[in-house]
Formats: sequence, structure tokens, C-alpha cells
Amino acid sequence: MQASERPFTAERHPELPAHQSQAPVSGGTSGSATLLDPLELESLKLIMDASLRVHARHHFFTWTQGVLQDLVKHEALICALRNAEPMSFQVDSFSTSPLEPALFSDMFRQDTSMVPHIIKTWEENSYRPVVCEMGPASQFAQSSLARELNRIGADTVITHGTYDAFGKPASLFTFACRAQTMGQKQIYCIELIVPFLHQAWVRTQIDRPADSAGAHPGGAGLLTSREQEILRWIHLGKSNIEVGTILEISPLTVKNHVQKILRKLNVQNRTQAVVKALVLRILNN
Repeated sequence: MQASERPFTAERHPELPAHQSQAPVSGGTSGSATLLDPLELESLKLIMDASLRVHARHHFFTWTQGVLQDLVKHEALICALRNAEPMSFQVDSFSTSPLEPALFSDMFRQDTSMVPHIIKTWEENSYRPVVCEMGPASQFAQSSLARELNRIGADTVITHGTYDAFGKPASLFTFACRAQTMGQKQIYCIELIVPFLHQAWVRTQIDRPADSAGAHPGGAGLLTSREQEILRWIHLGKSNIEVGTILEISPLTVKNHVQKILRKLNVQNRTQAVVKALVLRILNN
């Protein structure tokens, strides 16, 4: 009953065949509310509501390995949040298995077959959940990650995530399950729950005591007072033109400041800049 964190960089393999089983990619979602009975709908509401009270890792563990199991039974949950570098992720694993969850994080990080294949398929199929079999007959049977998940009784993984405005993965959530517990109902629930997973897990990253207790002692000094002011307005959803009007400077000047902010924080876009500034305590929630 532990959580572990490891960095992960996925290597892309365009030549890999995309023939694992997938959730349907037609229509708006992979299911509909008619798949759930009244009790399940009520359970879904309770799970979503409980996500709002997740602010630390132990909250996230209790939530995902407790009430979330009522609708999506899984042996392990692997969470990957993208860092600034392309296809570089921060990885956490959560499981009630007696095995050390760090093992799953390490293997997920090191995997060069199944994980890149899942990411590529998820992107190519309009960001719909991807179901991948890991049994002895699968193409990934020799994957260390697949073998380790098989050891705890999981022979199927389903991955879904969130993406940014450029269509790149922002986060990925991989549920390791037993095949008999995974169907259209569970896939539909995962589609509904993933945005709540993303927000809850991001909060655990932002609110870690280590972040506010000296992990980034020079955070506030990274940006000038003007850059911090501009970033605060960006955090409030203002465009370059709106920020320029408020501060009585040209939109081009705002754009130049934004580019400097991105370089100093080593991020790729405004959203990442805001998240990192919150982590570094440059901005307040």
C-alpha cells in the first residue's frame, strides 16, 4: 500500500504494429450512461465528488484503491504526468499488491515496446481508451512490465489520458486489470473519471510538503517582478492582448515576456508555465 515516483521517458517506435484490442473509436465516447444502473450512477457521482478532497498522495491512494475500485476494479494503477521535455513523464504507481509499487514505475519507465505502442495508438485513434492484452499469446508477453503485472493477476491494461492544445499527452493513466472485469461499462467509466484523476493527481504534485519546504528555494527568484505579474494574469486566463491592455504595454512586449518565462521555467507552453509556477510557489493557488 505504497506509492512510488520515478521519471519516465517513452521512446517512440512508429514501426510497431497497432493491432492490440482497442475500445471503439466511433462517436463521442466509448459508451453511454445507459450502460450504468442507478446504483452505479450514484457510485460514479460519489467517486467524482470524493476526488475534490484529494490533496495528498495518501488521499489519492485511498481514493483510487478504495471507492474507485467499486466501478473500475484493477490490480494496479500507473499514473504518468508529462514533464517539459517531449514524451518525458513523471510516473507514480498505486497498488494494494504486496509487491513494491516502485517496481511498476521502474518497468513502465524502462519499457520500450508496450508503453510506446499504447501511447502511439492512443494518439492515432483520437485519444480514445486503448485496451492491450498482456497474456502469454500477446505480442508483449516478453515485456518485463507485462510479466510483472501478470504476476499480480493482471492480464489486460487499459490506458486513457488527457492532452494539451497541441494534441500531445498531458497525462496517462494505465489500469492493470483482470480481463474478466473489463468491459464496455468499465471503459466508459474510465473515460468519465480520467479528467478527475488528472486534476486530483496534479494537486498531489503541487501540494507536496517537499515543494514548499525548500525543494525549490530559488523559485521566486527565477522570474522578474514584471514576469511574475504577467504570469499571474495568464493564470487568470488573460490573453496577450488583454494583459497588454491591463499593464499598458504592447501585446508584442507581453509575448516577449512570455517567451522569457517559458525559457526560464524550462516549459513548452503557458499552461505548463502556470503549473510549474504553482509547484515552485512563484504563484499562489
